Amino acid sequence: MQNFLVHPLARSLILFCILGGLVSLALDEAGIKARISNIVFETYMKAKPRPPSGKLVFVDIDDESVTKIGQWPWPRKTMADLITAIDHAGAAVIIFDGVLAEPDRTSPENIASLLEDGHPAKALLAEMPANDALLAQAIKSTGKFVAGFSYGSNTAAPQLTKKVLVKKDIENFFLSRKDFKEGYFATTAQFLPSLQKAAAGNGSFMASAENDAVIRRTGVIFHNQTTLYPSLVLEGVRLYEHDGKEHIKLKERENYNNFSIMEPFVVQIGRYEIPVDVEGKMWVSFRAFRDEENISAYKFIGVAQPPDLKGKIVFIASSAEGLMDLRATPLGMQPGVRVHMNALEQILQHKYLVRPYTANILEIGAAAGVAALIILLSFFVNPLWLALIVAAVSGGAFWVSWVLFALYGGLFDPVTPTAMIVSTFIAASVLSYLKTEFEKRQVRDAFGLYISPDFMAELTKSPDKLKLGGEIRDLTVLFSDIRSFTSISEGLTPEELIQLMNDFLTPMSDLVMQNRGTIDKYMGDAMMAFWNAPLDDENHARHACQAALGMSRALAPINEELARRADEQGKKPVILKAGIGLNTGACAVGNMGSRQRFAYSALGDAVNLVSRLEGQTKTYGVEILIGEQTRIGAPEMAALEMDLIAVKGKTEPVRVFALLGNEDAAQNPDFIKLEQEHNTMIEAYRAGNFESALDVLKECRKQKLYSLEIAYDLYEGRIKESIKNPPESWDGVFRATSK
Repeated sequence: MQNFLVHPLARSLILFCILGGLVSLALDEAGIKARISNIVFETYMKAKPRPPSGKLVFVDIDDESVTKIGQWPWPRKTMADLITAIDHAGAAVIIFDGVLAEPDRTSPENIASLLEDGHPAKALLAEMPANDALLAQAIKSTGKFVAGFSYGSNTAAPQLTKKVLVKKDIENFFLSRKDFKEGYFATTAQFLPSLQKAAAGNGSFMASAENDAVIRRTGVIFHNQTTLYPSLVLEGVRLYEHDGKEHIKLKERENYNNFSIMEPFVVQIGRYEIPVDVEGKMWVSFRAFRDEENISAYKFIGVAQPPDLKGKIVFIASSAEGLMDLRATPLGMQPGVRVHMNALEQILQHKYLVRPYTANILEIGAAAGVAALIILLSFFVNPLWLALIVAAVSGGAFWVSWVLFALYGGLFDPVTPTAMIVSTFIAASVLSYLKTEFEKRQVRDAFGLYISPDFMAELTKSPDKLKLGGEIRDLTVLFSDIRSFTSISEGLTPEELIQLMNDFLTPMSDLVMQNRGTIDKYMGDAMMAFWNAPLDDENHARHACQAALGMSRALAPINEELARRADEQGKKPVILKAGIGLNTGACAVGNMGSRQRFAYSALGDAVNLVSRLEGQTKTYGVEILIGEQTRIGAPEMAALEMDLIAVKGKTEPVRVFALLGNEDAAQNPDFIKLEQEHNTMIEAYRAGNFESALDVLKECRKQKLYSLEIAYDLYEGRIKESIKNPPESWDGVFRATSK
């Protein structure tokens, strides 16, 4: 399963399926995206509230007014007095948010009908003007009153003061829209016909909520399947602009395209151009109204000096308990009239909120494009860098969204696209993590038995090195071989032979890994290891020498354990001796083999030479021979030059050294004295001063250190032969004829 998850094609498929699911979820306009977007837009409105214009007043039929004037509904005469007083106070437009749909039951003619014929008051009442007529006259005399209508039981169509000017194709488009909930005004609640006729304007005050029951948009254009009607707000603006001489014009926005940040339609009233969507609605930029923008209605009835309303647009509505039309808005529960007041005021200020019809597609499309790029980059870019890219893109989305809102009133949601991008990044990171863990496991499986735990920890941080291929780098290479293995193995059963090899190779391998080495391979009784790969090791020559010395010392306890077992079994003990060669030089190192099966190994001249050096340990009777470059890399070790030798298969001679001890041994006075005399002997020998070399050799033998008898026997034989038969040409090079 893990192999499937880390495969590039599988990862791509999984990530794009996740992205597809996120896109599908975001396209659900009634789902979580809509809720997130609404929260963002409400936060923006609160963070940058629209300033007050000072042009609107709410004349409130509040609890105090009901207490002082009397129970609602008030007599039409009282309403006439209220409207007349507001007009005389200088109001520019008077908008009534509600309906007076039934005749006034307190009107004189209605009271007269309740009296018996002949009652002295009946004739007097009959001569008095009807209250509804008085109200109609008051409404008409203002020339600035806007009546409202809404849903209700009246089957008559609302009166239209001025027709909405619109091209036939646009009108047909709006009349056919299902968003209008077919048959919007099949039945209505509206003013009495006489009152409607007297009003200077007549518009709908319907404000439908969104799916979450919060009002964020308000209708600007309505219809009853045959005719387009303006909203209460539009009629208010029409009367405010040039005293109602302008027409309401509905038109398509010029040069509109799907990438525009504006709405597709515009309602024009003189200098005002109101953006509306395909549902005939506009977004409302809500602000909190101040106390001084509210005036109790009773202050305009029966008073000599009402409050000054000069140039104000006045809304008449109620906040009284039981009368208030309470609506949920982004700023909380508010009287419904606040929706219309906010809408009208933002028109006067030319401060619109706009969320294009294609906004969802633009947001989701941009997010999907960036998320797809994140998926592709996840295959090549470090997750940390990818996280910085995601953070930058997300920050950019919020910045652009805020700038569009602050400058243009654009409503673009940065949260949903960011959530899509971050979710994709998290999914990509999880799969990248699984891939990394899988590669680390591969590294551990491939190298766990060959390198030290410290090296393993370093290598698992860079698993990309575990690929087919290699590089040229300086290595210190070790060859170790059991001497006389063939004769030893002849006397052992296969099981005993395997046990013997395990007893030998286990501690030897441990010493290599403990000294930061890498085991290349086992070849029967031989082992090859190297230092400075796969990871850098500045002291690779020194570490290799320490491992070789440790392997040499480890043979003693191994032989003791073998002797104990042999004694228990009544057999002759097997004594193991090993030759170890070390050499440093440039090698090709890496994963070699096929794509199906490969091994981490080293090749090169330095590797070939070290195998020859291991073989020459028998020639000089020492356990460890090292090349000149290894000696240069570990000068602090106790080592003596053995020879200048041209090994079999090579023409160029190399200096070889016997590794005898560690740093402490090199500081021993006895070793220092031996090293001086030994070097003097070698120099005399190389120079052809054979008699002098023989004399110094005798002094070297006297010290009897490090079991160098075989080496000194070899030199004594060479020197005596050279004295007896002086060579014609002498270069001091020993040419080996065997491995």
